[in-house]
Amino acid sequence: MDFVTLFAGGARRRFPAAFLLAGGVLASTSGPSSAASPATALPPVTVDVAAPSLASPPGATSLGEADLASKRMGASDTASLLDGIPGVNVMGAGGFSSLPSIHGMADDRLKTLINGMPIISACPNHMNPAMSYIDPSNVGKVSAWTGITPVSAGGDSIGGTIEVESPRPVFANPGEKVRAAGSLSSDYRSASRGIGVSGKASLANDGYSIAYAGSWARAGDTHSGGSNGPVSTSMFQVEDHTATLARRGNGDLAVIEGGWHFSPYEGFPNQRMDMTENNSKFINGHYERDFNWGKLDARGYWRETSHEMNFIDRVKGGDMPMLTEAADFGYSVKADITLSGRDTARVGNEFHRHLLEDWWPPISATASGAMSPYDFFNIHDGERNRMGTFVEWEAKWDPRWTTLLGARNDTVWMDTGNVQGYSDNAAAKYATDAALFNAKEHMKTDINFDLTALARFEPNRTSAYEAGYARKTRSPSLYERYAWSTGSMASNMNNWFGDGNGYVGDIDLSPEIAHTISLTGDWHDGERKLWGLRATPYYTFVQDYIDATRQPGFTSTTNFGQLRLINDDASLYGADLSGNLELWDRSDAGRGVLKASLGWVNGENHSTGDYLYNIMPLNFGVSLDHRLGEWTNTVELKGASSKTAVSRNRNEMQTPGYAVVNLRTGYEWENVSARLGIENLFDHRYYHPLGGAYYAGSRAWGNTVPAQGRSYMAGMTVKF
Repeated sequence: MDFVTLFAGGARRRFPAAFLLAGGVLASTSGPSSAASPATALPPVTVDVAAPSLASPPGATSLGEADLASKRMGASDTASLLDGIPGVNVMGAGGFSSLPSIHGMADDRLKTLINGMPIISACPNHMNPAMSYIDPSNVGKVSAWTGITPVSAGGDSIGGTIEVESPRPVFANPGEKVRAAGSLSSDYRSASRGIGVSGKASLANDGYSIAYAGSWARAGDTHSGGSNGPVSTSMFQVEDHTATLARRGNGDLAVIEGGWHFSPYEGFPNQRMDMTENNSKFINGHYERDFNWGKLDARGYWRETSHEMNFIDRVKGGDMPMLTEAADFGYSVKADITLSGRDTARVGNEFHRHLLEDWWPPISATASGAMSPYDFFNIHDGERNRMGTFVEWEAKWDPRWTTLLGARNDTVWMDTGNVQGYSDNAAAKYATDAALFNAKEHMKTDINFDLTALARFEPNRTSAYEAGYARKTRSPSLYERYAWSTGSMASNMNNWFGDGNGYVGDIDLSPEIAHTISLTGDWHDGERKLWGLRATPYYTFVQDYIDATRQPGFTSTTNFGQLRLINDDASLYGADLSGNLELWDRSDAGRGVLKASLGWVNGENHSTGDYLYNIMPLNFGVSLDHRLGEWTNTVELKGASSKTAVSRNRNEMQTPGYAVVNLRTGYEWENVSARLGIENLFDHRYYHPLGGAYYAGSRAWGNTVPAQGRSYMAGMTVKF
């Protein structure tokens, strides 16, 4: 019998593979999943970020190779590639583990797929989010659904969907016996003395293709603006390796890839802990085929992760090992069915199983104290399963009118075992809290439904309008439901918000249900080349929004608090505005395009009247892009207004407004490309509104994480 090895309770445990796939009972009753490569209302196309076209799927913006090339320079954080997409911001975390935010909703509220695989953070601080498992050098396309997300692209999320894809396999051209290709890249970033190298190689004929992609990066503590020294514990090192085998036939494509991700350390300035190792392996199989009736897309995947936290140095503390073992595996099957020249149906079924063991070994096996002599079980034998099914109907009534209707069911069930604390120390309340938790029924089942209705009207070649409504549902995570200890130290370790507070979960949390209304107007010249303007106002009401309230009786000398997660009603509303304008296009001077974007969102808790946590204030970006032959240049101004609408309940800190200037230039010879750049040209000292509390700076409340200062960047790629 095949076995899968996992860690549990501080020791390795071997489970029959059939047991894991069956959810411990029967495969036919095991639950829910995330969609592997979501079937979209209309296939995404690469568009200008400043003026996304309504010819793309409703609410989706896709970035292709041309868009991503300049963003990769000096980048180790794949989430940074999303920068500039209207409605998307990035929350600060580690050097390659930032968390994207869409319209004020981030992390577990988003559905993030890496080559079709949903990956859940296996860490109480969410130090290993999905996008940390793919290097920017291996990204060929990024798609973001920021508005009305089709049910075929959604599921168990209320904020939107992000899909990251590697480049598709390359095969030999007709008449070409063998095609061999490869590339080597390197880059440097001065602010952190960061260096990175990556390489790709492929060998293919017209039917088979094998490929390898690998990367390695290391950085020290990054320097903040104004010559104010380094940002403490912001260093990292990481490497990724992926091998791919693909076969194509008459109308079909089969791909299997396997890979390894390893990071020996990554610092987190806004967390009490650092990551001292993250080791992950995966296998991902994908099959797609065209039929007379449409297209079939199927995927199966498995990933195992081993994660450790402690302190990189002694800035934050002494020694406190925290270990996590997790596995994600599942499948998705979906089909696009052509019903007629007007109608297309999309149907699909998917399953995702997540297993989690989170335990903290004692610092002493003999002495009895705050962190000994027992293992602390934070999440013990945790499991979260999801089975999703959707059906979607798209109708193109005439050249002007298109409608989309969809319905989705996701059944989510989760469970966990009994827990224990470090000791029976009464002051730490371990035994009391564990007894209360263990006495409760841990198994929870949620039956969730999503709906999408959208209409698009294109009266002429220069304008398009879109209006839609969506009902989206998300069940709580394992940590939101099962983080159990009210002890100060233990609860402080459960913080995926970067605000320095401690958090306690609630088994009885209800799923979040979001109702979103969105309108979009898109105006442009007939060729979509000279100018464009796009505006999207939106409103979302969230029933049972998972927020937090202060724990009664908790006192702190640092102004960091302890909060218990609760359900409240909330709303988020705002607007995205973006545009582009061609300034010149001459053979002797190249082409110059002015791009601009503006975003604003406000979030309020209806029960308390408080603002929601970590909401980006009014922010903007303006850039002048120039291209002359193989020479490209960009001058960029980015900034945000002061952040004053903060969560009082969480002691969230305000940040002043800022504006920074970035420069980039690049030139490409036949098989060599070189890039240079300067970020934060004037070395301005500022604080990103989503940077979090600077715990590593003083271990006390009152400071936000300083943003990066002036950084000189250089990169080169050689293709062969």
